[in-house]
Amino acid sequence: MKAAVFKGSGQPLSIENVSKPTSLPDQIVVKVAACGVCHTDLHYLDHGVPTFKKPPIILGHEAAGWVEAVGEGVTTFKKEQTVLIPAVLTCGQCGMCRQGRANICEKMQMLGNHMDGAFAEYVRVPARDVLPLPAEVDPVEACIVADAVTTAYHAVVNRAQVRAGDRVAIFGCGGVGLSAVQLAALSGAVVTAVDLDEKKLALAKELGAVETVNAKGSAECGKEIRRRTGGVDRAMECIGRPDTIRQAQESLRIGGRLCIVGYSEKPVELSAAKIMFQEQEVVGSLGCRPVDFGRVLDLVRVGRLRLGPLVTGRRPLGEIGAAFDDLRAGRSVRTVILPG
Repeated sequence: MKAAVFKGSGQPLSIENVSKPTSLPDQIVVKVAACGVCHTDLHYLDHGVPTFKKPPIILGHEAAGWVEAVGEGVTTFKKEQTVLIPAVLTCGQCGMCRQGRANICEKMQMLGNHMDGAFAEYVRVPARDVLPLPAEVDPVEACIVADAVTTAYHAVVNRAQVRAGDRVAIFGCGGVGLSAVQLAALSGAVVTAVDLDEKKLALAKELGAVETVNAKGSAECGKEIRRRTGGVDRAMECIGRPDTIRQAQESLRIGGRLCIVGYSEKPVELSAAKIMFQEQEVVGSLGCRPVDFGRVLDLVRVGRLRLGPLVTGRRPLGEIGAAFDDLRAGRSVRTVILPG
């Protein structure tokens, strides 16, 4: 089969012929319909962040497709069934899993990080966390539910704990940020979307933002949002930049909550005085609990949560380098790779 192989940071992905995976006990092989191109992959490609499995490794962790083969012991899936593969697969037995926090499973396995991923024609995964896709949901669009959309759901619902009537500022209108805009609006919040790109801000309004702020050239947009709104109840940073994390804190009201969704390997400077004197809260958010994936798919199935506007590009596997160039340049929200 053909696959995009990662050989080390600073090197382009190599399209190669590799062995097609075969089914193993308790696992399934999936023919990949599509796999989303994510900023997490850029951390491996451009920023020297190591994968747990040493290269060479196949990247790609936002995948949906059709069951190709079923391993011994798997009774929940059959050949040709349409499925969604969560980006992170859990053990179900560790302390975090038993506390209902499987998104931070102590033994988590991530596609395209701990194991070969889905920038390939086929991928083999443990069956336990894989979900059947509703017939009404297009697997090509649904692949982004594996990470971008469910990451936003967990952040909005479980970590930021957005409620009806809350004022919410969302910093960054990529795949995760625009999903968060939709979900916060669905929760009844009054959403302000922040980005540098007017096209993405226009899309944020289409998806439910009441107000938008273009932060281009402004190091003080957080203070401006606080001045205009009186301070937001919840601020969510979906980029992973120290300066925007600081701006997100600046936008909060007294007693507000900052939810950090974007990853940054760099130190972040926050105001401890505001955290203490104003009883502000700072929480992190990672991925999504397996139990919540079905809820997100239901929102997609009934048309409450829109995937189409987020999938701004579709490219064959051979054009994966161009897809990453689009992501680096900010020209895409989510491009999906079609390996077949």
